Amino acid sequence: MSISENLLNQVKQIKSLAEAGLVYNKENYDAERYEELRALALEMMSILSDLPVEQLTGFFLPETDYPTAKVDVRGLILNAEGEVLLVKETVDNKWTLPGGWADVGLTPTENVLKEIEEETGFKAEVKRLLAVLDKRNYAHPLQPHYVYKLCYLCEITAGDFAPNFDIGEVHWFALDALPELSEDRILEEQLSKLVAIAKGNEAVFSD
Repeated sequence: MSISENLLNQVKQIKSLAEAGLVYNKENYDAERYEELRALALEMMSILSDLPVEQLTGFFLPETDYPTAKVDVRGLILNAEGEVLLVKETVDNKWTLPGGWADVGLTPTENVLKEIEEETGFKAEVKRLLAVLDKRNYAHPLQPHYVYKLCYLCEITAGDFAPNFDIGEVHWFALDALPELSEDRILEEQLSKLVAIAKGNEAVFSD
């Protein structure tokens, strides 16, 4: 992990502590200090991530409860040849596993099935949980959120591909012939790990 990544992780922790303080100290002298600490953390995140403070501020809703990690759900789907189904994001024209942020009010499995259907048009079923990954432990581009990834083995049951505003294409790829990946969302290392767990019927991996 680079010095910048280490610093960004520490700044995220500072921001989280400041927001926790704001939750429990809304109307006293300490609240002003927590606001200042949060603002300072955002300025430091801006320097480290090369994003303007205004854009970073837009990533976050005001904290009304104890701050926690965000949850990203992803579905690994394999065909009979062992190829992986990937979707092409229109935002960067790069490829990833179908998935996205987990919505409040849905279970993790409901979330991943919803994402698969929205992004591909396919209905699917969850076979099992493959891995719980902490994005901090991998070489993703720097980002403001602290994220856990829940990765599921899924199987298509019905449907046909339908392009949408998020996804332009879907395609099956062999691990030794992967396209350019959207590395904010998935890494080749992670794909290889997930496929190995799925094919080897290994126990759930957790960082």
